[in-house]
Amino acid sequence: MEVDTSEILSIVGPNGAGKTTLLRCIDRIVSPQRGCILLDGRDVRKMDRREVARQLAYVPQTAPHAFPHTVFDSVLLGRRPHVQWHTTDEDIEKVIEVIQRLNIEHLALREFNELSGGERQKVMIARALVQEPEVLLLDEPNSNLDIRHQLELMEIIRKLANEEGMAVVVAIHDLNLAARYSDRIVIMKGGRIVGAGSPREVLTEEKIREVYGVEARVLDVDGNPHVIVCGVA
Repeated sequence: MEVDTSEILSIVGPNGAGKTTLLRCIDRIVSPQRGCILLDGRDVRKMDRREVARQLAYVPQTAPHAFPHTVFDSVLLGRRPHVQWHTTDEDIEKVIEVIQRLNIEHLALREFNELSGGERQKVMIARALVQEPEVLLLDEPNSNLDIRHQLELMEIIRKLANEEGMAVVVAIHDLNLAARYSDRIVIMKGGRIVGAGSPREVLTEEKIREVYGVEARVLDVDGNPHVIVCGVA
């Protein structure tokens, strides 16, 4: 599995397939039992943690519940890999830019602990973006968002990949969102990758039956595969 600059790679699969574990391996939180993770051709296990943090940002599925900071300060913490002794004007400007991009400037002075689940998720993504990573890892970023905000967030992610050359790896349950916004999809089952390719190559009725154990129809909608689940196989 590999991901290039300006590319969105979605990881899909049923619960327990290993999507989160794979992201945690990439971020060096856990070590793979076999093989290695390369970042620009270098083994992440041999890189300094601060160096990895300058190039790679990980947003877990669940935001912390006890985080006694304002939203602005919470996002500012994402600049830590770049800060030497004190916060600079550049750091402040970057935080303002990112919270505006994610449309959360109205939350800037709110306490993080007072936010809804969806608002917290956006703040955690903002904190990752101010790291200015080359690779962004997202674990179920839409899990606490309604339909409109899911689409808005995926549009932002697509724009980041296109305009800033960021490589994005996202673990996601919604096959139709994956099909719409991904350049490539990896599908997992039982801790193994069982398919990889374009959305059209991966999201077939046969592969969905094999991996999820359901019958589905795959239609063409606006040039993208669209999955309609019909029942248990």
